[in-house]
Amino acid sequence: MNKRALFGASLAALLTLAACGGDDGSSTDTTAAAESTDTTAAAGEGVSLAGSCPETVVFQTDWNPEAEHGFLYNLVGEGYTVNTEKLSVTGPLVVEGQDTGVKVEVRAGGPATGYQSPLAMMYQDPAITAGFISTDEAVSQSVEKPSMTVVAPFNINPQIIMWDPATYPNAKTVADLKADKVKIRYFDGAAYMDYLVESGIVDKDQADGTYDGTPANFIAAGGKDAQQGFGTAEPYFYQEVLADWKKPVAYQYIHDAGWTAYAQSIGATMDSFEANKACWPLLVPAIQKSQREYIASPDRANALVLDLVQQYNNGWAYDAGQAAAAVAKMQEDNLVANSPDGTLGSFDLDRVTAFIEKATPIYTATGAKVKEGLTPADIVTNEFVDTSIALP
Repeated sequence: MNKRALFGASLAALLTLAACGGDDGSSTDTTAAAESTDTTAAAGEGVSLAGSCPETVVFQTDWNPEAEHGFLYNLVGEGYTVNTEKLSVTGPLVVEGQDTGVKVEVRAGGPATGYQSPLAMMYQDPAITAGFISTDEAVSQSVEKPSMTVVAPFNINPQIIMWDPATYPNAKTVADLKADKVKIRYFDGAAYMDYLVESGIVDKDQADGTYDGTPANFIAAGGKDAQQGFGTAEPYFYQEVLADWKKPVAYQYIHDAGWTAYAQSIGATMDSFEANKACWPLLVPAIQKSQREYIASPDRANALVLDLVQQYNNGWAYDAGQAAAAVAKMQEDNLVANSPDGTLGSFDLDRVTAFIEKATPIYTATGAKVKEGLTPADIVTNEFVDTSIALP
């Protein structure tokens, strides 16, 4: 499960966002989104999801609204309703500006779900159509909570290990931190750290599972320690926003260190996957198109993200600068990119095969139950991906 930082009140003040929301737990307010951006959508052929998909397609995310989820919020059309108790938004499901005849609901995760993974929430609530499932979770839960992932809007996991380049000027990769025995703080239980240790990239005594999602320990260490983060978030936040740091950080994606799981892919429980067989051929291309449109023109969805942050008012601090920087980083670092087959959203099955082979012994060693003989076909499918959809 991807865990993100819930910054405290002192940090939230750095990103002043006026809170708003209805007393009855829900409100409708699309004015901010409409006024803050050009809402002209690219013309596209109308497609109807009515009759093939649920009347309301429900997505479960893994955190508060942010640019990494922009491709889902981009599906939400004007006239949306915000539920400030459930921390969700519901509106017409639109594809390239066209109403599809059904609604879409996007639910926040993280604090809103007690930090449970989207997959765990899907097993608790069958009303959830789909949600974020990473390849590593699909492997580790292949027996206890089997799932099928249908599209990969992110080609590379945004998760990073970051450090102070002034303290370690010669460090270009995580492996370079080993010589100086640099402590690396991370969320305890993250399998990628087991991989980094077992592969010899870092020493076991470097791994410190006490990361709590805040920058306090990183700052207190004065550049001596490293920690996990997201390439789309922390580099900008630490350099441009965090008053107690205000300088660059260096980093390497865990993908480039060898842990090549897909992250924030859209998947479902096996029951939901089977129940929505008529929906996926329409919904998956809609998600592909939404990611393509969002990367090209993120303003409308980002305005919705900021509106939701304000209305949810749960301590999550996020501003327009962070959202814009995240989208730029997605492109700059090829986090959102075409797969080797030239398609936006397809899985590289060779990569998934190699990952299963790498991850299975690590998860087995930690006590997770991995399906015997697990193959890519057990956890991902390209069946519904439209191969004509790609980034320019």
